[in-house]
Amino acid sequence: MFSLPLPLLGLSLLFSIALCVHVVRSQREMYWLWIILLFQPVGGVVYLVAVILPELLGGRTAQKVGAAARQALDPQREYREAAKAVDDAPTVANRVRLAVAATELGKHAEAERLYADSLTGLYADDPQLLLGRANALIELDRPAEALPLLEKLGETPTAGRTPHTLLALGRVYQALGRDEQAETALSWAADHYPGFEGIARYTAFLARQGRKDEAQAKLAEIDRRLSKTHAHFRREAKAWRDFAAAAVAVAS
Repeated sequence: MFSLPLPLLGLSLLFSIALCVHVVRSQREMYWLWIILLFQPVGGVVYLVAVILPELLGGRTAQKVGAAARQALDPQREYREAAKAVDDAPTVANRVRLAVAATELGKHAEAERLYADSLTGLYADDPQLLLGRANALIELDRPAEALPLLEKLGETPTAGRTPHTLLALGRVYQALGRDEQAETALSWAADHYPGFEGIARYTAFLARQGRKDEAQAKLAEIDRRLSKTHAHFRREAKAWRDFAAAAVAVAS
C-alpha cells in the first residue's frame, strides 16, 4: 500500500470500501476485492476505469477502455468464459469465440481444431471459419494445408479479395517459396490491411529478398505512420514496427 497522509488514508479506505460494496452487489469476480484492498488506492482506480465508468458512460470508447483494462489484469478471462460457453452449448458461434480467444493466447493447435470441427454442414464454406483455420495452420507452420482453404475462399470474390485473406495468402506463398505470388499478395495487403501488420510483413518480405533500399523505405513509412497513431493503438503498432525493423537489421 502507498504511504499516504492520515486524512488521505481515511479517504482511500472509504473509497475502497465503497468499491468493494459495488463488487459484491454487482456480483463481480471476487478477485476485484483483493485488487482494490491490497493496492489502495491504485486498485480502486483501476476498478473504476475498468468496470464502473463503462457502465456509467455506456459509450463505445469507454467500453473499449474497460475491456482493455480487464484484459490486462486477467488475459485468460475471455478464454475461460468462451470455454465454459462451449461446455454449456457447443454451437459453432461458441466454438469460434473460443478459437479466437485461443488464438489470442497463442494456442494455435486448439484454434485449428475448433475451426476444423466447425467446418461442416451448413458451415463447410463459411469464410470466417476458412480464414481462421488457415491462419492457425500458418502459425503452426503448415502452409501447404492452409493454401487449399485460402484458394477456396478465393472462389468467392468478396471473401477472397479482403486484406485479411490476401495477407494470409501472401504468408503462405512466402512459406512455400512462391515469391512472385507472395509479393503480389503482400504488397496489396500492405496498402489495404488495417493497422500495421500488413506493411510490417511486406517490409520483412522485402528485407528477406535482399531488397534493402525498398525495405528501409517501407520502414520509414511505418515510422511516419506510427508518429501519427493514437496512443491507444501505439503499443501494438510499435510491436509490428519492431518486427519489421528486426528483419531489416538482419538483412543489412
